[in-house]
Amino acid sequence: MTPSVDELVAGVASGDRALIGRAITLVESSREEHRGDADDLLRALVPHSGAGHRVGITGVPGVGKSTFIEALGTSLTAAGRRVAVLAVDPTSSRTGGSILGDKTRMPQLAADPDAFIRPSPSSGTLGGVTRSTRESIVVLEAAGYDVVLVETVGVGQSETMVHGMVDMFVVLMLAGAGDELQGIKKGVLELADLLAVNKADGDNDGRARAAARDYQGALRLLEPSSPNWTPPVLTCSGLHGTGLDELWAEVERHGETMRRSGEWEAKRQAQQLAWMWSMVDGRLIERLRRDDAVAALVPAIEADVRSGSLFPTAAAERLLRAFGS
Repeated sequence: MTPSVDELVAGVASGDRALIGRAITLVESSREEHRGDADDLLRALVPHSGAGHRVGITGVPGVGKSTFIEALGTSLTAAGRRVAVLAVDPTSSRTGGSILGDKTRMPQLAADPDAFIRPSPSSGTLGGVTRSTRESIVVLEAAGYDVVLVETVGVGQSETMVHGMVDMFVVLMLAGAGDELQGIKKGVLELADLLAVNKADGDNDGRARAAARDYQGALRLLEPSSPNWTPPVLTCSGLHGTGLDELWAEVERHGETMRRSGEWEAKRQAQQLAWMWSMVDGRLIERLRRDDAVAALVPAIEADVRSGSLFPTAAAERLLRAFGS
């Protein structure tokens, strides 16, 4: 039986893990018949959210994000924090499917009663996060999770979208994989609040420390995203759990600095506006695709574009005119 909005609100407030999952499923749903209930649910939960520390964690595939997040999450729960992880899985552009295997990649954290892991498909959304990541954060904070870690797909410069959803943006880097500086994405690093060279263990420890010095030098050439914060560069090992206490101390120092300067509140307000316009963009596209006048034109226009008899910009203009008529 499908729980009501009131039952979901009560379940989230009481920390019922099954109902927290059902609540996130509702706000993730793209079905129009669910939208009213999802909006009602969020309206009830928003006043109880906002107190969590939202940290985005990104890095190229293979950097060890899941191992790092499991180690960080378990160290935080051991310190008395309640940790939620939104782990976004890449969606296949061919099949539309995703692996959704983050609970198997973080078995210790998944079994932790003070942690909640939610794997979600990115559904092809740019930025390595799902369209409903913001809504899921609201649900998890209302459920009492005071740390929300957002693991992103790691797809390059479009990762900057996550910066508009979190309080701190952490970029994981690798050492010993060739020319470390050559692979830096300037657009990502300009938004980074902290860089961490992962896998700094064993024979790789020295290379990791050397890479950290190189990254620190590279950051000096970039303008920091905040006038009150200089992004630190650390080394750590998610596999062995080293360097994580120092890293989290920097996360907390960043939060204190941003609150004192007023940037924390200003950033949260800007994120609310970005959320609004993101919803406007998404729902306008949905309405356009469902519009009868547009739907009637689509087959012929697509055929003309494929054949080359109609230029894509002219085709787009024709569809928009039909939608606005």
